Amino acid sequence: MNHQPDPLLTAGEVARMFRVDPKTVTRWAAAGRIGSIRTPGGHRRYSETECRALLEGSRTGGQA
Repeated sequence: MNHQPDPLLTAGEVARMFRVDPKTVTRWAAAGRIGSIRTPGGHRRYSETECRALLEGSRTGGQA
């Protein structure tokens, strides 16, 4: 079984997906609207799978 880890995105990459400012993505994470992990250097990274699911939900009337 070949299990690939979920790619992680930067705030800038997520911001481009949602067409918002990267600071908005950071605020979403702080508010719990989107999950994030912290790198050893303290930077936030976001699950590509979760971001794509949220994006699809926002396109179909769900919340981003």
